[in-house]
Amino acid sequence: MNEGSYVFSQLVRLIHRQSFARIVEIHGGNYRVRSFTCWHQFLCMSFGQLSQRDSLRDVVTCLNAHSDKLFHMGFSSGVNRSTLADANEERNYQIYEDLAKQLISKARKLYQGDLEAISFDNAIYALDSTTIELCLNVFWWAKFREEKAAIKLHTLLDVRREIPCFIHISDGKLHDVNVLDILLFEPEAFYVMDRGYVDWERLFRINTASAFFVVRAKKNLAFERIYSNQVDKKTGLRCDQIIRLKNYKAVTDYPKKLRRIKYYDAENDVTYVYLTNNFKVSADEVVALYINRWKVETFFKWVKQHLRIKRFWGESANAVKTQIWIAVCTFVLVAIAKHQLKSQHSLNEMLQIISVSLFDKTPINQLLNKQALQNKFEQNANQLKMFDL
Repeated sequence: MNEGSYVFSQLVRLIHRQSFARIVEIHGGNYRVRSFTCWHQFLCMSFGQLSQRDSLRDVVTCLNAHSDKLFHMGFSSGVNRSTLADANEERNYQIYEDLAKQLISKARKLYQGDLEAISFDNAIYALDSTTIELCLNVFWWAKFREEKAAIKLHTLLDVRREIPCFIHISDGKLHDVNVLDILLFEPEAFYVMDRGYVDWERLFRINTASAFFVVRAKKNLAFERIYSNQVDKKTGLRCDQIIRLKNYKAVTDYPKKLRRIKYYDAENDVTYVYLTNNFKVSADEVVALYINRWKVETFFKWVKQHLRIKRFWGESANAVKTQIWIAVCTFVLVAIAKHQLKSQHSLNEMLQIISVSLFDKTPINQLLNKQALQNKFEQNANQLKMFDL
């Protein structure tokens, strides 16, 4: 990230332009386009995310206010709101979906974290979804209920790296469990889910793929106990059982044995029951796996608070998905920058700093380096103060 470049340019430089060009060519994104290319569209939309703008008009106004700087930020000319709106409506959102997948793959190679209370090295994924409500009169194509519209973000989070490795955008009607039909399961990996994903046929598909699942059991689970392992009840564990399902349909869909673990959370006075097809890891580790599932909830909360995906800048399904995928690209770019710069700031702090510094020419490593800022303040402290007595 070279000195003399704008902060915005330093950040988007993390994207490999030739790889992006290949994606655009595959989808014909620049077909019959004269000047406002897919790259310019991405720059505008990512600027809107990073600067936390509220609308396309807001984005365009801010960019054109700095028209003398646009060329050095990668723009060939000024930006027109209608041109940007048309691009969001018409250009295939899969261009930015594929770009997000490339960036996610790059980020996952950079991040590797250890988890407390878990001794094994298997990949761990948390699967969940979040619903984004929309106005039915505007987003009629996303009808959810009689008087509501909504879309869902189905996300598979790599728990160790805290990076999403799979995102599927659907209308609000799609039940969470159907996403299991889309996923390709990684052998020896753990998939941690809540009770909404209990479907015996689909869970058996995970088992057949030599992968493992940890899922909360439903209250009406019908089973017979085969064997009970000893547990230390001081840790909150209540039982660790080997079970077999009883209902005919359940047995037909899942004919193998399961492991049932009951855990009492004294702090919140809640009892949890987990099911897994792994019989080797300890019961404490199964509990720890499910506790780490909450990282995907934290991810959803962070994205909704700090990225612009609750208020959309276009009305069509293509425009909405384009905005969401570019928001994901923005999140991953900041995560990559955080790792490469070895910044001690949180992602939230980084976004706040970057949002007010996009037109600065300060190198990002200096902008985010707390020690550099501290040294600067210490140097200024030696200067004369205007009102010293």
